[in-house]
Amino acid sequence: MSGGTPRSGTLSEPQVRAMFDRIAGFYDLMNSVMTVGLHHRWRARAADLAALRPGDSALDVACGTGDLALELARRVGPGGEVIGSDFSEEMLERARAKAPGRGEISWEWGNALELPYASRRFHAATVGFGARNFSDLDRGLAEMARVVRLGGRVVVLEITTPRKPPLSTFYSVWFDRAVPLIGRLTGEAEAYTYLPSSVRRFPGPEGLAAAMQRAGLGDIRWILTAGGIIALHVGTKR
Repeated sequence: MSGGTPRSGTLSEPQVRAMFDRIAGFYDLMNSVMTVGLHHRWRARAADLAALRPGDSALDVACGTGDLALELARRVGPGGEVIGSDFSEEMLERARAKAPGRGEISWEWGNALELPYASRRFHAATVGFGARNFSDLDRGLAEMARVVRLGGRVVVLEITTPRKPPLSTFYSVWFDRAVPLIGRLTGEAEAYTYLPSSVRRFPGPEGLAAAMQRAGLGDIRWILTAGGIIALHVGTKR
């Protein structure tokens, strides 16, 4: 992937990895500040959409510090399997610290565009707030669909741009102005300028649904919540 700038919402893959390594230590805190703690509820809803049962297996792609993978683990139980995969070792270290001794969950390095897993291995695959960082969205979604069994689900939880006021106005003020300012206070102005830029270039709900269909998924539907700022998409492996 070619180089880019935070303003355009694109960075090279090494830049993205390095950025997430740098912000790993305060990533959870910033998520809670930016969402008033609601990100936990959205991840729980994404895990519900995966429709997992006790004993099932699931993959959480671009797992970050592991919150969505932990939600999946609660649903599959001790007899199931959850793998949290990320290409940032610093993020994985934070995830491992959250679940010591949990035999049903493991944390593994992996690139979302080249998942190191056999086809049709998992009952479901999820990605929470990571799809917009894929350098090739179609390829990343195709990889997620590849590793899911027939009839299994792919779930994408992502920020989206609200289209109608007053939420569109609030979104612009909060994500375009306040979030980069908070980022400066952490010493990571680049990362939190990249965030709103990456959301702006990411497809809207219809565009993401079309990309999921291109990846071989069917029965695609999406839910908008938080006034249209958050979109949860789910599709079934054909």
